[in-house]
Amino acid sequence: MTGFSDSAQAMSLVAFSAVATVTLLLCVMTGPDGDDLDEFYTGYSSLSAMRNGLAIAGDYISAATVLGTGGVIALCGYDGIVLALSTVLSLMLLMFLLAEPLRNAGRFTMGDALARRMPGRAVRVAACLVTLAALLPLMLVQLAGAGQLLAFILGFSGDSLKTGFIIGLGILMISYAAIGGMKGTALIQILKIVMLLGSGAVVAVLVMNRFSWDPGALFDTAARQSGVGPDFLNSGLEFAGGPYPRLDMITSQLAVVIGGACLPHVTMRMYTASSARQVRRSMSWAVSAVAVFVLVITVVGVGATAMIGRAVIAEADPQGNTAYLLGSRAVFGPDVSTGETFVFTTVTTALFLTLLASVAGMILACANSLAHDVFAARTPSMPAQREILLARVSALAVGVPTIFLATLIQHRSLQPLVILSFCVGASALAPALVYTLFWRRYTRTGLLCTLIGGTVTVLLLMPGTNLVSGSPVSAFPEADFNWLPFTTTGLVSIPAGFLFGWLGTVVSGRRKAEEQRKQYEAVEGWILAGAVRRG
Repeated sequence: MTGFSDSAQAMSLVAFSAVATVTLLLCVMTGPDGDDLDEFYTGYSSLSAMRNGLAIAGDYISAATVLGTGGVIALCGYDGIVLALSTVLSLMLLMFLLAEPLRNAGRFTMGDALARRMPGRAVRVAACLVTLAALLPLMLVQLAGAGQLLAFILGFSGDSLKTGFIIGLGILMISYAAIGGMKGTALIQILKIVMLLGSGAVVAVLVMNRFSWDPGALFDTAARQSGVGPDFLNSGLEFAGGPYPRLDMITSQLAVVIGGACLPHVTMRMYTASSARQVRRSMSWAVSAVAVFVLVITVVGVGATAMIGRAVIAEADPQGNTAYLLGSRAVFGPDVSTGETFVFTTVTTALFLTLLASVAGMILACANSLAHDVFAARTPSMPAQREILLARVSALAVGVPTIFLATLIQHRSLQPLVILSFCVGASALAPALVYTLFWRRYTRTGLLCTLIGGTVTVLLLMPGTNLVSGSPVSAFPEADFNWLPFTTTGLVSIPAGFLFGWLGTVVSGRRKAEEQRKQYEAVEGWILAGAVRRG
C-alpha cells in the first residue's frame, strides 16, 4: 500500500506531462542550430561556474543514486549512510586529482583526453567501447526502473503500461541528447538538481520537525522500527549474509569512490569549463550540491524507517527503491492538505526529471564518443555539420537498443548493473586516466591493456558475485552460480586494471617507454598546469 491519494496521482501525472513538454521545448530553444562542434559538444563553455557546477552535480546524481542510496539507508542504516558519503568523496577525488588535468588534456570526449599523449584510432575506439560498457548498464537501470517507479506513483500495475512508460521516456531522452547537445542537457540537469534539492530539503525539514529537531530521537526510533535493533546503527548489516562482510563493504566503497569519479558522462562536463579557475569553482559548486543531497537523502531515508518501519519498505520493494517516496509521503501523516499534496507532487516530479536528465546525459556521452572517436577519427577532414549529424544519429543508435533491453530486464534485480558500471569505471577508466595524466613512461600498449583488460576482468568476474545469483534478492534468484564471495569485483579488478597498464608498458620495451616519456614532457605543462589550451 503506497498511501498516495487520487489527487496526488492526478497532480503528478499533470506535472510529469508539463515537465516533459517544458524541458523538450528548452532543448529546442537552447540546442545548437549551426555547424560548430564547440557549440554542440561544449556549448561554447558559456555556462558560469555555478551553473556548470550544478550541471556536474546533476549528471553525477542519477535516479539510481537517489532511489538506490535512499533504499540502502532505509534498510541498512549505517552502511547506507557510508555509501552516501562515498559519493561525496568520489566527487572530491575528481575535483582534487583529475578535474584540471582532464580539462587541459581533453576537448570533447574521454577519447580526446586519452589520445592527447597517444594519438591513434585504436585508443579512441577502445575508449568508446569502454564508455559504452560503463554507461549502458546505468542507462538500463534508469529506464527499467522508470517504468516501475511511474507505475508505483500513478497506481498502475499492468506490465504493458510499464513497458509503455519505458518506451515513452526513452524517446524523450534520445530527443534531449540529439536536439539539445551539451548546453540543452546542461539546462535540464540544472533544473533537475534545483528541484531535487529544493523538494528534498523541504521534506527533510518536515522530518526533523516531526522528531523535534533531535537527530538522536530520529535514529533511535529508526533503530527500533528497523526490526534489527542496534545493528541498524552499526556497520555490516548490508553485507551480513556474506563470508567477509567488512572486506565486502570496503571493496564496495572503493568501487563507488574510484568508479563514480571517472564515469564518462561526469568527466565530459570538465570540457565545458572555459579555464582552470572555472573548473575549480565549478567542482566546488558540484561538491557542495552533492553534500547537501547526501544530508537530505540521509534524513529522508532514516525518517522513512522511523515513520513506517523497515518491513513496510522492504515489502514495497525488496531493494528499498521506493523508500524515498514512502518517506516523503509518510511525513505528512494520514490526512494530507492541498499544500502538502503539492509538496509531494514536487518530490515526484523532481524524481521524474532526474530519470529524464540522467539518461539524457549518458546517451549524449555515448553518442559523442561514437561520433567523435569512432566515425570522425576515420576522416580527419570530416565537415563539422556531418559530425554533428552523426552524433545525433548515434544518440538514436544508442538509445533504441537501450530501450529494447530495458523492457526485457524490467522485472529483474537491477543492482548488479549499477555495480557493473562503477566497477568498469574503477577498473578500466580510473587506471587509464591516472596513468595517462601522471605517468611519463606510459605507452599506447599499456593504455590498451588497461582499458581492455580492466573491462574484461569485470565482465568475467561479475556473473560470479552474489548480486547475480545465489540469494533471494539477486538478479537470478532461482539459480546459484555464485563463486565470488563479494558484492563487487573491485577487490580483484581494480588492482588488475592498474597491473595490466604496468605490464603493457613494460612489455612495450625501454625504447618505447623513453619515447613516451619525451612526448609526455613536451605536453606536461599543458596537461598539469594548463599552460596552453587546445583550440
